[in-house]
Amino acid sequence: MTMDLLRTNYHWRNRYLLMRHGHSQANAQRKIISSPERGLTNYGLSEQGEQQLVDVLAQWRWPEPTRVVHSDFLRTTHTAARVTEAFALEMQQEERLRERHFGELEGQADSHYPEVWAQDAQSAAHRQWQVEPLTSVAARMCATLEALEQRWQGETVLVVSHGDPLQILLTALAGKPLTQHREQLALAPASITLVGG
Repeated sequence: MTMDLLRTNYHWRNRYLLMRHGHSQANAQRKIISSPERGLTNYGLSEQGEQQLVDVLAQWRWPEPTRVVHSDFLRTTHTAARVTEAFALEMQQEERLRERHFGELEGQADSHYPEVWAQDAQSAAHRQWQVEPLTSVAARMCATLEALEQRWQGETVLVVSHGDPLQILLTALAGKPLTQHREQLALAPASITLVGG
């Protein structure tokens, strides 16, 4: 990847609050939901996820967002909506922030994730089970930040996405091999990580 923001001396124009969606109905059912066909209109936040958002907003300890950009899956849209309502902002959809596509494992038990991650540790380009490769996820996530950097300056942008894509993005931004993305501290539902600024 040759994105400017991967340079160690890159000067950020904005701050980014990278937020994983709250606990979802897919999490509750322990299902892999990664396709637009299922994820855009179903599997929004669970009751637990709704409460997580209430708690996060009541105890907000990050810079106040001025922009909100989100994956168009239902669970991320619900999450972004709670934040935009709290801060009286508008939200913008961004398809490149979608969940990593898990191919043949779509709709199956989330107990398959470790099998994918074991393959990830061997190759950032693998497509076992037709899973979206790490290189593809990293490229689209970095391209999204790159576009936001070109669009705005001096903003605090809340970016609402999914666990794997955000961990892969953070790994890329840290300059580490993408094969090490599971060595990052796992992002809890409704967690926020500050980048840039």
